[in-house]
Amino acid sequence: MSAKIYTKTGDKGKTSLIGGTKVPKSHIRIESYGTVDELNSFIGLLSDHLSNDHSKKTIKEIQDRLFTIGASLACDPDKEPALKIPDLKEEDILFLEKEIDSMNEVLPVMKHFILPAGHVAVSTAHIARCVCRRAERICVAMTENEIFVEPLVIKYLNRLSDYLFVLARFTGHELNVEEVQWKTR
Repeated sequence: MSAKIYTKTGDKGKTSLIGGTKVPKSHIRIESYGTVDELNSFIGLLSDHLSNDHSKKTIKEIQDRLFTIGASLACDPDKEPALKIPDLKEEDILFLEKEIDSMNEVLPVMKHFILPAGHVAVSTAHIARCVCRRAERICVAMTENEIFVEPLVIKYLNRLSDYLFVLARFTGHELNVEEVQWKTR
């Protein structure tokens, strides 16, 4: 028999960070890792719509890093050193930059703003990009309110949103889908 998924400990609007510290479920730290979880789910959906094996493999790496980021954000920073939470590395950011550069080599120069449309995979990449930007904004707000966030987390989320934008374009290019240009009225 499997363990029950519900514990009932959160029924009064509180939850525990990794390390045991109780906080309200409305706490910005909960919002941050909840948004990263949402991002990871949309990235999984995006992967399900892709046919390029390299892109799918890259997304699996990204999903692993997002779990690392979520664990970091879910941890009480005062207790984290003793908990051995996996860490993000500068190489993770360089990996994204390499992927962006590789995709950009085959893409035409962008001369117009583009709309997030044209194919379900392209649109899903843009949704993931928007959720990623929201996660980044929440983490920046935390630092502005003197709530610790590992600086590499913000840098990674920033680069990941760039990656998702280029992946949307690259996916459309691979699928032979014309970019939907934004044309003012």
